[in-house]
Amino acid sequence: MTNRERVKNILHYQHYDRMPLVHFGFWNETLELWASRGYISKELASGWGDGNQADFEISRIIGFDFNWYNVFKPILGLYPAFESKVIEQLPDGTKKVLNADGVICIQKPGAGSIPADVDHLLKTRSDWEKLYLPKLQWSKDRVTKAPVIVKDNIVSFEEGGMEFLKSDQRDYPYGIYCGSMYGWVRNWLTMEGACYLLVDDEKLFDEIVETNAEICYQAVKTTLETGAKFDFGHFWEDICFKNGPLISPSVFKKKIGPHYRRICDLLEKYGIDIVSVDCDGWIDALVPVWVENGVNTMFPIEVGTWNGNIATWREKYGREVRGVGGMNKVVFSKDKKAVDEEIKRLIKLVELGGYIPCPDHRIPPDAKWENVVYYCEQMRKLLQ
Repeated sequence: MTNRERVKNILHYQHYDRMPLVHFGFWNETLELWASRGYISKELASGWGDGNQADFEISRIIGFDFNWYNVFKPILGLYPAFESKVIEQLPDGTKKVLNADGVICIQKPGAGSIPADVDHLLKTRSDWEKLYLPKLQWSKDRVTKAPVIVKDNIVSFEEGGMEFLKSDQRDYPYGIYCGSMYGWVRNWLTMEGACYLLVDDEKLFDEIVETNAEICYQAVKTTLETGAKFDFGHFWEDICFKNGPLISPSVFKKKIGPHYRRICDLLEKYGIDIVSVDCDGWIDALVPVWVENGVNTMFPIEVGTWNGNIATWREKYGREVRGVGGMNKVVFSKDKKAVDEEIKRLIKLVELGGYIPCPDHRIPPDAKWENVVYYCEQMRKLLQ
């Protein structure tokens, strides 16, 4: 049985021979540290990317089967993006930088967290029509010029990537990236800007959401019409934090939900019935909206301080909710006893069916190599 077949069967509550060992990538700093200690080569560390050959090789060395975030990504969002540039440099080395989304952020030397935003370009209809709308026009180039990773090489859709995308012989599951229905809009407007715009100019807010969603829909439609084959659809949002959503659930249901429904219906038309969404934080208030509109697999199910857990959603929504994630990566920084306790917790969740454990985000620099390897060894032994 291939890993592709295993994933398909698990998420459809069918028989499988063993649980695949899945991860969600690494911080670059993690790989650099592991390379400095001789666990992997510097070439693998510097060459790593989701789904590329280095990714598969690092997975093999550690003991994982594959990276779940293995998808074909049409060129969505702003196209072209804003050119990143330094607006101001302060005496302590801190920089004010205009980023690719048109947001001015504070970048501090040595900081590894998400930069704080201090200003943004998209505030009025004039800004929208002059600066953003020209970057949000649909064209087939967004599909045909999108990079496709084929073994060691990166080619475009039209330069040979189609042969790979039409292949039905892959050992591992491969998805189609369906974009973001709100997370990108929030990025362009900033969280505060999005909240204000919804009240100050609801019509413009709706237009921004609809323009973005239409590009995502057309990109998915154009890709599927070529005959490309995928095992799942995948969205990205990151619109929650530790206490809940960064958007009102009622607004999300009314204004964002229908765009999910439209794309999920399209995926279903082409036989794709597993659809995952990557959203960090405490997502419970948005789960019913996703389920109602066709998303059935939650990822990466961050454990955090709020104890994100598929069992809670299964009790409320039944077997329609699947999951990939939910493994508390924090234990990698501790000891083998902590890893054992986490594995014990995960096995009970696996017994629910429709669930694949996976570290609940990128593996961070404080993860001990020996603990990650031990996790893979024990999971493989216990979940054969």
